[in-house]
Amino acid sequence: MSADLYGEGVDEEDIRRERAKAREIRKSRWWQTKLSLGVCYYCGKKTPAKELTMDHIVPLARGGTSSKGNLATCCKECNNLKKSMLPIEWDEYMERLEKR
Repeated sequence: MSADLYGEGVDEEDIRRERAKAREIRKSRWWQTKLSLGVCYYCGKKTPAKELTMDHIVPLARGGTSSKGNLATCCKECNNLKKSMLPIEWDEYMERLEKR
């Protein structure tokens, strides 16, 4: 077990397995279709497919899985900002930014 920055333990072997699944999903027609839409899941901006990344909505380090329901296309800016946040934490973060 390892502890992520939020103090929750996640098995390293589980993370390795889920990353391997994500690599396989990147090769799928489903993922290529998602990329071709060219939209960031978080900010909604149109983004060239080559500039989109795969993001785990619930991060692997927080217990997420590499399943279609937990994967989203994401611009690099949002992916770098989101880090290991859960969706609720991301929403709260964005609300704080909007209030500035």
